[in-house]
Amino acid sequence: MTTTAATDADAEGSGAHPRFAAALEQLGLGELHSRIRRFPDATRTAAEAATALGCELSQICKSLIFAAWGPPLLERSREPGGGEPVLVLMGGASRVDVERVREELGAAAVTRAKADVVRETTGYAIGGVPPFGHRTRTKVLADRSLLEHDLVWAAAGTPHTVFPMEPRKLIALAGGTLVDVRERTS
Repeated sequence: MTTTAATDADAEGSGAHPRFAAALEQLGLGELHSRIRRFPDATRTAAEAATALGCELSQICKSLIFAAWGPPLLERSREPGGGEPVLVLMGGASRVDVERVREELGAAAVTRAKADVVRETTGYAIGGVPPFGHRTRTKVLADRSLLEHDLVWAAAGTPHTVFPMEPRKLIALAGGTLVDVRERTS
């Protein structure tokens, strides 16, 4: 039986992706290394991370890359997944309403970004994208639902690592704009 128990940061480091670890240092958040948790099994999905941490699904902060095009955004490609990358921070129990994202941006269209666009934009693979410390600067939308918690957990650059942070601080570090872009339930 494989365990999903988290391990504390060890003497070799936090287990975070090197780019994310460097971003923490640049932001003066070196103390956060000791709070990063590494799991022997991947926590690529919000549900896997919540189970491994023993927290509510809504306490997981998903970092999702979408592609938007049309005025006022640059028009890179009309292919699905092309366009201008946009990061959406969303609670793990919710889904992003792409139409609400499109309206927020004033874009002609918004789709999920392809895996290669995610890696090219952020420097991380899907399932390990943190909310900040990316290769390139992108527009960031943060769903207001994240503020329902005192603490949220986000990926630390790998599918095996997560870190805790107060949501307002996380959103500020990501350069996020607070919006309401989660799917409405009927």
